[in-house]
Amino acid sequence: MTPAPPSPPIRVLIADDQDMVRTGFRFFLDAQPDITVVAEAADGEEAVALARSERPDVCLLDIRMPRLDGLEATRLLAGPGVADPMRVVVVTTFDLDEYVYGALRGGACGFLLKDSGPTLLAEAVRAAAAGDSLVSPSVTVRLLEHITGAQTTESRPAASPPPVSAATLKEPLTDRELDVVRLVALGHTNAEIASALFVSLSTVKTHLSSVQLKLAARNRVEIAAWAWQNGHARPEA
Repeated sequence: MTPAPPSPPIRVLIADDQDMVRTGFRFFLDAQPDITVVAEAADGEEAVALARSERPDVCLLDIRMPRLDGLEATRLLAGPGVADPMRVVVVTTFDLDEYVYGALRGGACGFLLKDSGPTLLAEAVRAAAAGDSLVSPSVTVRLLEHITGAQTTESRPAASPPPVSAATLKEPLTDRELDVVRLVALGHTNAEIASALFVSLSTVKTHLSSVQLKLAARNRVEIAAWAWQNGHARPEA
């Protein structure tokens, strides 16, 4: 039997105004057998142009960049109304988390801390390419807790609409869907959720599709944010 041909490497664009950051990211990612960096950009406008021409599988975008910041670049590449949205991971420092909520609403499928380390960087790229959880549980919990747990309506960025309340859902989530949502919010992958709930991977995907429709969520990170905002993300929930 002829073995299946190897999958092509995940193609990545890196956008950051710091040469050292781009060089470090490229050095490590290019060393991975399943990842290749196809483009680098030093500002947001260049990032959008290169992303549209190169069509990478994953775009790593810094938030603070000249000419066009990462939030606007994310909206142009993955936001509402984009016909063929791209997978964008916002790369940020913990001090800038007030902007991350806006990035997620702008279409980012996840986020990564710059000091997370090279192993997590590669994990985030692979997960983004697969449409799965983007960061380890500890980072997901820390960031979502900071973004959603401590924010009030007054402190939330003006560009970010208020979250959908559990009480205003047209169709409530089932108990099993809430189980899935809680595990998503805690950073678990689909495979981990299937194992924890003793169901098949396809069943998890079916639940997630239903949850996305009910919450009008664009991706699993928005599902996780909803869970934190509505008190469904505690391990003991």
